[in-house]
Amino acid sequence: MNTTILESTAALGEKGGNLAAQIIREAIATKGQANVILATGTSQFETLQTLIASEGIDWSKVVMFHLDEYIGLPLSHPASFRKYLLERFLAKVPPLKASYLIDGGGEPSEECARLGMLISQHPIDVALVGIGENGHLAFNDPPADFDTEQPYIVVDLDEQCRTQQMNEGWFATMNDVPRQAISMSVKQIMKSANIICSVPELRKAKAVKDCLENEISNLFPASILRQHPQCELLLEPESASLLTTLG
Repeated sequence: MNTTILESTAALGEKGGNLAAQIIREAIATKGQANVILATGTSQFETLQTLIASEGIDWSKVVMFHLDEYIGLPLSHPASFRKYLLERFLAKVPPLKASYLIDGGGEPSEECARLGMLISQHPIDVALVGIGENGHLAFNDPPADFDTEQPYIVVDLDEQCRTQQMNEGWFATMNDVPRQAISMSVKQIMKSANIICSVPELRKAKAVKDCLENEISNLFPASILRQHPQCELLLEPESASLLTTLG
């Protein structure tokens, strides 16, 4: 894993978006198609804006998957990750070859099976991810399942994760925050040829420190990224402020 500390959140997003764009262009040039995973949340705002504005991408040759979605939350809800990607990404680029969004309103095990079959046919070129305040990777809260081979799984959301979602303004009260989600598994994320992990803001500083300076453990789920040969971890001064080493 390569760690870079950028001067600002804007610079972090620009770096992440430009790296992703380069990988996508290269995949299309060499294979005729690029398969990507997109994350949501506040950490991805600047990265997605940069990616959308990037030139030279034939979006008709891009297949998109996304990381996670709440179970039982309608598409119309402001916190819906499908809504996020539809409005903040898919509506702003030309039509993709395919976009596979998680339907959290159906039967969860059937949805996991559907998406698992699809992603098994699309080796991922680049995954855009973040790290949660509790160190989670996607919605794999600690202790995360590092062993399952299933590409998508049903997970229970811990209290710190649910509190983060409320504090970010997606929900009015804790009672409104769903208790379960469909998440891409850790092993599936790690199968990506390239991973770009963008982590801005002071509230993520402890999670960054835990994941970089403790042992690689499912108690610090994003620590597993240190084992990936092509992972770029992008930080800025606040999110990096508790680090004593770059490991």
